[in-house]
Amino acid sequence: MDRIAAALERLAPAPQPAPDFSQASAFLWHVEPDRLQPVPQVSRVDLSLLLGVDRARDTLLANTAQFARGLPANNALLWGARGMGKSSLVKAVHAHLHVSHDALRLVELQREDLPSVGRLLNLLRTVPYRFVLFCDDLSFGHDDAHYKSLKAVLDGGIEGRPENVVLYATSNRRHLMPRDMIENERSSAINPSEAVEEKVSLSDRFGLWLGFHPCDQDQYLSMIRGYCTAHGVDISDADLRAEAIEWQATRGSRSGRVAWQYFMDLAGRKGVALSDPA
Repeated sequence: MDRIAAALERLAPAPQPAPDFSQASAFLWHVEPDRLQPVPQVSRVDLSLLLGVDRARDTLLANTAQFARGLPANNALLWGARGMGKSSLVKAVHAHLHVSHDALRLVELQREDLPSVGRLLNLLRTVPYRFVLFCDDLSFGHDDAHYKSLKAVLDGGIEGRPENVVLYATSNRRHLMPRDMIENERSSAINPSEAVEEKVSLSDRFGLWLGFHPCDQDQYLSMIRGYCTAHGVDISDADLRAEAIEWQATRGSRSGRVAWQYFMDLAGRKGVALSDPA
């Protein structure tokens, strides 16, 4: 009997107890067994260094500030061009507000673990902290039913979303589904409109839609100059412009991510070790 019990324990480990939420401001959610892992040092940039996303920044900052004060706030979907700072903005807003709202916590949830989200909410529901539940790079493909688990977090279920939890998700897709998947539903379903509604209704449950669009050349160069100023990297405007444009041309794209990658190369060539600008 003891061996059987041990085998069952290995197959379905018991959930670990809730952590001490005062030991960190951010946590990672894991399953098998269910547990929240503290993140001592979050990888992020300062809010002031996120350029070209002013409207999204101000809107998300205001919404999160309301939530941190215990006021009503919306779930948010940050969608659009890749590499334009969607996930960076979520982490930067949390860091900015945590200074004045000590009870604000960030919990990252992987898309693959969405079926366990109900158990996570039950763990957070009675805790005297405010949680931004963060799901990065969220999207769903063919025959992927994970989105049904997420619907319960956003709007459904008898219990509803806990008052102390808000969900922020990032995606390259506005409706979280591939366009060809939506078109296939229209062409093959008995009732095309109902089939499409079932798929796209998920994104409708986010109260905030914040769009991110490709940056222009001036914004791209401003991002790099901001990084140089924050980290003390000295380079003339003419050299920065020539090098950064050449770097962007070799990548075939221009974005905040490309700007950071060029700056990493520049800082390395200049012999400057990067530190937290905040």
